Amino acid sequence: MFDHIRGLHRRPRRLSRPSRLALIALLVAVLPATTSTAAGAAGRSAAPDSSVSRCSTGYVTSALQLSHVTVSSAVLDTTGSYTPPGSTTPITGLPGFCAVDLTQTDSAGDPIHIAVWLPTNWNGRFQGIGGGGYSCGIVYASTPQYVNASLEQTLKSGYATASTDCGVPVADQFTGSWALKPDGRLNKPLITDFASAGIHDMTVVGKAVTQAFYSNKIQYSYFNGCSTGGREGLMEAQRYPADYNGIVSGAPAVNWTSSVPAAIWPALAMNQMHDALPTCKQDAFIQAVVKACDAHDGVTDGIIGDPAACHWNADKLIGLSTPCGTLTATDAAVMNKIWQGPVTTDGRPLWWGLQRGASTSMIAATTTTNGVTTPQPFGIPVGWLGTWLQQNPNWDWKTLTFAQFNKLFVQSVRQFSSALATNNPDLSAFRGNGGKILVWHGLADQLLPPQSTIQYYQTVQHTMGGAAKTNSFARLFLAPGAAHCAGAAGPAPTDPLAAMVKWVEHGQAPQSIQATLTNPDTGAATLSRPLCSYPLVARYTGHGNTDQARNFTCARALSR
Repeated sequence: MFDHIRGLHRRPRRLSRPSRLALIALLVAVLPATTSTAAGAAGRSAAPDSSVSRCSTGYVTSALQLSHVTVSSAVLDTTGSYTPPGSTTPITGLPGFCAVDLTQTDSAGDPIHIAVWLPTNWNGRFQGIGGGGYSCGIVYASTPQYVNASLEQTLKSGYATASTDCGVPVADQFTGSWALKPDGRLNKPLITDFASAGIHDMTVVGKAVTQAFYSNKIQYSYFNGCSTGGREGLMEAQRYPADYNGIVSGAPAVNWTSSVPAAIWPALAMNQMHDALPTCKQDAFIQAVVKACDAHDGVTDGIIGDPAACHWNADKLIGLSTPCGTLTATDAAVMNKIWQGPVTTDGRPLWWGLQRGASTSMIAATTTTNGVTTPQPFGIPVGWLGTWLQQNPNWDWKTLTFAQFNKLFVQSVRQFSSALATNNPDLSAFRGNGGKILVWHGLADQLLPPQSTIQYYQTVQHTMGGAAKTNSFARLFLAPGAAHCAGAAGPAPTDPLAAMVKWVEHGQAPQSIQATLTNPDTGAATLSRPLCSYPLVARYTGHGNTDQARNFTCARALSR
């Protein structure tokens, strides 16, 4: 719905923004992602050369001469340590690199900040980094528990890399308050930057800086992101199919306009049914459902291998005594409603609920003070329903009724899907450019329903000519027991980008990818499993330690 906005508020006689970026790409001779192979094998470490002398604000500015792009700084850092802006915690163990900070203005003059890090020992590849929540970044440091990219992680692997804030402050990543202008109207240019344009612009500028800095051409380009970053990866494949050779899209918010409002459903159910479940009651339900359903894959290990096949009813626990009280019929009804997901006022399904076995700590959180338990909804859906849909940042979510939710859900899909939904299954242009995409999702995701990703992938299969033709360029991997962008009871992918590189550069399509849980104190692996290319699942061979991936094989799922 916001495609026309890019042309508003422009000064006369300037090229449109897409045209400017296309011209930029041509002037700096950035090769298309699918055609660059001439400068030698990617991955081969390049010896430091005169490019280090190019790490200056003046040189980068003169080399680029990009309209509406200002080079704020270009600094060579060989200290091995970098403290990100606004932080007091340094990132350590870094190789020598040139840190380039740039500012690009969008159609309305909003500043978009882009960071490009260029290692002195470059592997010939470029990698774009995705964001999270209502923010694109800039993502400086790695977070060990999350499978997401960062400038730190990517630089250490030898990539030239870029990250952007898409013009929106990272401080608002859980509220989205930036979506309103001071006069209370929607800030449509910033919404467009966040939805699609910001990552593409980062890619064009990041490649241009990379190409100006090094004497060799970019060999391959990759994008890596999870959650909002996963959505951004899908958006790149759908709208800018020549940007990247390979895309890793983890736990994508593929249907943002449905999944985000649906995330307030658990709090709404508890509030409207006057029964907020304290943590120990929620834990009792989760432990019971895992015990009932975790042996579906042939192993009893506390992991539900196929949550879609688990239909356990919370009513079975009515009367159970817990440290915070006996489970009542109303408690069970609330839990079933959380698992069921949002429905219309006449009972028709609107979206999926929380997967059985997934943690309730994010979208069904509660707090208990002086014996009184109240729901604590996640900030992202509160901001969506209040700020984005009603343009009222002071909206009190506790006034929400089932009937009002029904109306707001419909409004969300109608008003913002064209900008944010990212569910276009026609990836023919991406496939035609030789692109590859690896999508993964944890089956115990506590924020975004994996069913949404599965449904999208199935639609892609139907649109792109069937399973075999889709597998030639797009594959889905489901991670039993994994949470949102992270391991939980089950492991998340260890290094999905490495699998993508083998696929793009060596034609080795992944039949499975490794997933590992590690002890945070020792770093030792405690559980590993293969994640199989959908629709196959990991099946225990019947021999050996069930904590080790080598004792599992990919096979068809058991019939439900």
